[in-house]
Amino acid sequence: MKKFFARFGAPLAVAALLCAGIAGQVALAHVRIEETPHIGESVIAALGGARALASEVVWYRVNRLEQDGRFGELMQLADLLTKLEPHDAEVWTYSGWNLAYNISSRMPRIEDRWRWVYAGMRLMRDSGLSWNPGDPDICRELAFMFEMKIGLDNMDVAAPLYREEWRKIVADAAARDAWAEIGMDRARMDEISRREGMTDWSNPQAVAYYFADLGMDRANSSQKPFLNEIRRQTRKLYFEGFKKGAE
Repeated sequence: MKKFFARFGAPLAVAALLCAGIAGQVALAHVRIEETPHIGESVIAALGGARALASEVVWYRVNRLEQDGRFGELMQLADLLTKLEPHDAEVWTYSGWNLAYNISSRMPRIEDRWRWVYAGMRLMRDSGLSWNPGDPDICRELAFMFEMKIGLDNMDVAAPLYREEWRKIVADAAARDAWAEIGMDRARMDEISRREGMTDWSNPQAVAYYFADLGMDRANSSQKPFLNEIRRQTRKLYFEGFKKGAE
């Protein structure tokens, strides 16, 4: 349905929303987001059956903002999408990617990037997986973020900084045995440690493996190959890192 607006455009959607009596709340296709008041949960709930149509208007606007590189406005609209479609994994992965990759890369200092990367991670991990427990697509994006964005240096020059910040977070969680606060289940961690020998959870590759493994529980036949490949790669990278450290 997201392709619908590519053919018919926003005017038709706005007209439909007007007929539904909700244009005052969600007619965002022609209004700059910073001029639009915050739309609360009660307003979203009031949309009822028109929620899907409202979502299409927002998706149309999001696509336009992305094309224009207006990521600040896009971030606010993406937040609205998570309220309109909380059970759609795409809204969480899209919003998390926007924060962790698009917006973070626009920061003039690499020291400022981590908060955006971490915000994208937490959005998918804490909110996305709360609405969609174990969703394979959300788990895949989290795993990929730990494997490539944080775990390797060839995607982001700030990766060493990200790894240091992640080590601090893990050290705090370990000291308090508060793994649930960072989206990890101790029983699964222990099972992975026994099965794969991965015990250092400050290593992003181990965490990437964890989320790929979590996603496998509910993955279908088309999702499993990518998740399996992430598990294979991250296990390899994890132990290669140990070998380099011992040299």
